[in-house]
Parts: sequence; structure tokens; C-alpha cells
Amino acid sequence: MKLKLTALRFSLVLGVTGALLAVPAAAQAQAPAQTPARATADHSATLAALNTLKAGGGPGAGVYAGTRDASWNLSTGTATVNTNDPIGPDEYYRVGSQSKTFTAVAVLKLAEANGIGLDDPIERHLPGVVSVNGYDGNRITIRHLLQHTSGIPVNGLPLAQARPDGSYTLAALVQDGLRFAPASQPGAAFQYSNTNFEILGMLIEKITGLPLHQAVTQQVIQPLGLAHTRFPAPTDRAVPGPAIHGYRGTRIGSFFFWLDGTAFEPSTFYASGAVISTLQDMTAFYQAIVDGTALSPANLAEMEKTFELGQPGSGNGYGLGLFKIALPCGGTAWGHDGAVPGYYSQTLVTEDGRHASVVTNAHLVTNIPGAQMYKTLTSALCETTS
Repeated sequence: MKLKLTALRFSLVLGVTGALLAVPAAAQAQAPAQTPARATADHSATLAALNTLKAGGGPGAGVYAGTRDASWNLSTGTATVNTNDPIGPDEYYRVGSQSKTFTAVAVLKLAEANGIGLDDPIERHLPGVVSVNGYDGNRITIRHLLQHTSGIPVNGLPLAQARPDGSYTLAALVQDGLRFAPASQPGAAFQYSNTNFEILGMLIEKITGLPLHQAVTQQVIQPLGLAHTRFPAPTDRAVPGPAIHGYRGTRIGSFFFWLDGTAFEPSTFYASGAVISTLQDMTAFYQAIVDGTALSPANLAEMEKTFELGQPGSGNGYGLGLFKIALPCGGTAWGHDGAVPGYYSQTLVTEDGRHASVVTNAHLVTNIPGAQMYKTLTSALCETTS
């Protein structure tokens, strides 16, 4: 089964910074580390898929996967070019649009605690913010924004006005995204757009009176005990150590040429893509959603109401900040993907405890290895189906 991940429809404007580096496309795979030690499954198919992902992605790739009882990880290539540094499950990287799920959980919790309905028009809570350029904030609901069915299209060429320090406000990001006319009527179609989640970021700030990064940390990251997850403040551009270095680059013959893009302004994608985490923490986060730890039963039920994607009856859809994926081995997985300068990643989990979180340390604007990412994830999830 082929699955086109709609989350990859946005494009990125990449600055050219850093030193030019090159490493051969081929690299030695690292042996799996297994937890606990008794886990002895053959992961050769997943390793082959991971190698294929690396061949179309960054200088390295890593997967952290397993069942409810045991987890394991594989790495191929390197986390830092010109070294033999495997990608570990406890190393930090930018998760990109997986951040949307953090924002969505915060919105759901805050809405429930403050008597705000998901079908409330956004105009009621952010007067005038969305009612511009043909948009009607009285028709666009909080649910529409969470589900990318507001009619706001992708902002393929972001031109938001930066502050003197190089950071961006949510208001500037929203204003920039709304310069594009509506692509559809509210509720009529799925249009993946970062602008939806920047508006939701403004809603979170309005409800809490806190900067977005503080609010999401207090509402989501800290309660779930995600000790290796950070929502950086604007201008906090470093990835903490131990870090997987992120790269921007291209392929020339049998070589990749890389520009280090690890340092990056997080407010560029703020509510839609600023979070920094690890493979282990991202697994714990999505597991906490599907097992009911992160949200009330009512909120989880709302989050898992999906807008169908792909062919009718495919089983694929998008809930409230959450993809639903039909697995080739049967059953359903939930999660999200993410791509920002330097990284391409995705996490999927199932209700029976299977999990797979994958990262490659480059994001290429063209020839994005979506099929290779999907193959790696589904191979890891389908190794064990019970």
C-alpha cells in the first residue's frame, strides 16, 4: 500500500549557513541495542528499510521500536558527519510537525477546563484574527483548525515579518498565512496548513496568559513526565546535547554534501513545529495519548474522530492533530510526521502497545523519502502483531 503523507505538502525556505561537508552515501549499520536484554527478534527487514531511508535522507537514520513489553533500536550512518556516531534513542532532534500534536493536546485540555467548545467559532475567542481576506471567523471552528479543514491553504513560501532579534510572533505568522485566499469552505476539504496551528497557538496564549512555549510545557510536557522534551522559546536556537546534528544538503553522484542546520530559529514554525525531543520521549508521548493518559476519555474520543484521507475506505485519516494510518499487516496506528530544516521524522503507535519512532538527520525540499519512511515504520510495527 502506498500512502502519501499530506503533512509533507508544505515547502521550506532554507537559508544557506554552515560549513560544507561531504561523506559517502554508504555507511556501516550499527547493531541493535535491545531493552530488555531478552528481546532477540530478527530486525533485518527493518534494518534494510532503514538503510533505504538513509540512502534517500540524511547522513544517518535511527529507529526506536518494539512492543509493550520490550523496545529496541537500530541506527545506520551517523548522527554527525565525518564521525562514526550512531543515532541513539535518547539523543535530541527537532521533531517538526509532530509538534502539532503537542499543540492539539494543549488546546483540548484547556478547552475542556475552561468550558470552550471545539465547535465554537474562532471569532468568539480571537475576534478579528481570522476574519480577513475572505475568511469568516464565525464559520471557522476550533475543530476545523485542529483538523486542517478550515479552508486555509498551505503557506508554501513563508514571508512573515521577523522581529529585530530574528524571531517571529504568532500574530506575524498568522497574518502571513492568511494572505492566501481560502482554498475551500470550512469543513469541506483537508488542507494541511501550519497557519491553522499558529492560530491555535494564539488561542492557547489567550486562554493561559502565557507565552506558547511555557503553556505547552505546563499543560503537556511536564504532566506527562517527558524529561527529554523541550518547547524552546523564541531565539533559543540550540539543540541540547546529546544532539543528533541536522543537515541540509543535496546528492551529487555517490556522495551527499551537507550544510549543518542544527541551529535554527524555533519560532519560524512555533506552534506547528518547534518542539525538540528524542525517539524515546516521542514514543512515550504518543503512547500516553492512545492509552488515555494524556487526555480525558471524552477528549481522546474527539481527537480520534478523523477526516478521511486518500481513497474511500482506505482507513487513513486525520483527527485533531493526529494521523490515523491503516497498517499493511492489519490494524491501525496513530501518530504524526514532521519535517523542518535538518530533520525528517515520524512516530506511530498502536493501541496494543507496538511503537516505532524514526528520524533521519536531513530534510530535503525535493525527493522527500516519504515512501522509505513509511516502509521503515510499518516494518517495525508489523514485526510483531500481538
